[in-house]
Amino acid sequence: MTFDFFLPSKEGQNYIYLRVKNSQKKSNNTFRTPLKISPENWDEKKQRPTNIYKKKYKILNKKLDNIKIYFIENLNKKDAEGKTYCHRTLAREINKICSGKEPELSKDSFLFYTQQYINIRKELICNSTYKRYKVFYHLLERYEGYVLKRLYIETINADFVNNFIRFGKEEEYSENTIYRTIHFVKTILNFAERKGVRTAIRELELRRERQFKEMVTLTEQEIIKIKTVPVPEELQAAKDWLLISCYTGQRFSDFMNFKTDKIQKINGKDCLSFKQQKTQKQITLPLHPTVINTIERNGNTFPKKMDIQHYNNDIKKIAQLASLNEPVKARKRIGYRTKNVYAEKWEILSSHIGRRSFATNFYGKIPTALLMEATGHSTEQMFLLYINPVDKGRILSLSNYFDKMYEERLMV
Repeated sequence: MTFDFFLPSKEGQNYIYLRVKNSQKKSNNTFRTPLKISPENWDEKKQRPTNIYKKKYKILNKKLDNIKIYFIENLNKKDAEGKTYCHRTLAREINKICSGKEPELSKDSFLFYTQQYINIRKELICNSTYKRYKVFYHLLERYEGYVLKRLYIETINADFVNNFIRFGKEEEYSENTIYRTIHFVKTILNFAERKGVRTAIRELELRRERQFKEMVTLTEQEIIKIKTVPVPEELQAAKDWLLISCYTGQRFSDFMNFKTDKIQKINGKDCLSFKQQKTQKQITLPLHPTVINTIERNGNTFPKKMDIQHYNNDIKKIAQLASLNEPVKARKRIGYRTKNVYAEKWEILSSHIGRRSFATNFYGKIPTALLMEATGHSTEQMFLLYINPVDKGRILSLSNYFDKMYEERLMV
């Protein structure tokens, strides 16, 4: 049995049609769904919207997947029972699926347990973790559409892992996303086992390879170039915030909410107290002279607040003015996917650049425990993920030691 979604015309808004072929019974039925889309937004090869990550097309694609799964489950069942299906009944079911109501999850389905787990954890986790769980959930929904069947606890085994990896590669997800989702699946299986459900979790013993992540940071010399480059007035706030982020090591959500009334003197040193939005950790951070100078230059206050989109756009312009043209390899969003590309450094800058640069530039010069206290990392392992493994400064320092030792040896 095969299913094909298609548009009857290449012009204007089209209803999406479904063709169902049964070669054994030599039957060929066509159904018109109530779903509409224009040909330029339709991927004929994949039989779905071109961009399934845009909100309205994400919903449309989910309905198409639900239609396919319904047909597979019900028509195969009728074939096994030797029963025929009614065209009118199936057309009515298509309309029901497309009506906007979410199909009720079976209580033994894998997504039912996933939903339960997320709901239980919602009040115990930060918003970013909750969003990440929802990303995993929707990814598993799309996988169901890929394999044309619902996932059940008993179907999550070694074959699932192989098939999910194949699905992830076909859809061009990063290896990190694929393996993080599989490890989340293991979390749900553990959750099900605690509820007394037997699972095949021991079949999912896969080694999680540490992914080498191309990381872009600003060197101290590049930060000085940014500090000294003249910029138009409309870019000055972004420049000030960029410098502040490079010398405080905080996330955008935290440094953009810095307030001068939270600055206090501790043994004559200016320190800023705040609670990190993501971790809810209370941080007391001694202010670097560059940060103090920036505040004074802004009339003893922090620069005007910006939204993240304008900030990301502006710091790219500033870095370009500062001639940060070194070609670097990094992951950059192209369309709705991030891909490894070579680009000039200014093109790659985003709001997290300051936090990574802070960790990299001070690592090895300041005790790691003190740096972790500033960044709010709980473990050294997590902190080290922010360190650029290709730090030219440390590499050159090592080279200088080699040269010095070699010269001393020749003098003996």
